[in-house]
Amino acid sequence: MNNLLTADKIMMNAKASSKEEAIRLAGELLVRGGHVSPAYVDKMQEREQLATTYIGSGVAIPHGTNESKQEIQSTGISIVQFPEGVDFGEGNVAYLLIGIAAVGDEHLEVLSNIAVICSEEENVTRAVQAKTPEEIIALFAEGM
Repeated sequence: MNNLLTADKIMMNAKASSKEEAIRLAGELLVRGGHVSPAYVDKMQEREQLATTYIGSGVAIPHGTNESKQEIQSTGISIVQFPEGVDFGEGNVAYLLIGIAAVGDEHLEVLSNIAVICSEEENVTRAVQAKTPEEIIALFAEGM
């Protein structure tokens, strides 16, 4: 699980005009990291249309549909920081997007670790206010 999050899969101070654009940014980081094929990003958009991936406390965890498993090469996560927030509908604003791609059942462990970290509002605040990718990596390394 050590290679899940690296500095090249973290985007600081991003801006997006829509949740679709924000999800695309998170997905493209997973593509560049070699975790997924470009088709996985479309599946992330499909998943969002089925039900929101906004989990509360300013965090969304976009991921693919069950049908997207063949698009995943390796387990990884990406993080996009949106200091100004992105509207996820119904009054929900995400300041942190955590893109997930996981092989087999690894997504359950990854999701539970992320949920534990993000359940502490101070952790979300630290990630949103972080100035470097290394600060975010350190925060997530504590919880993984």
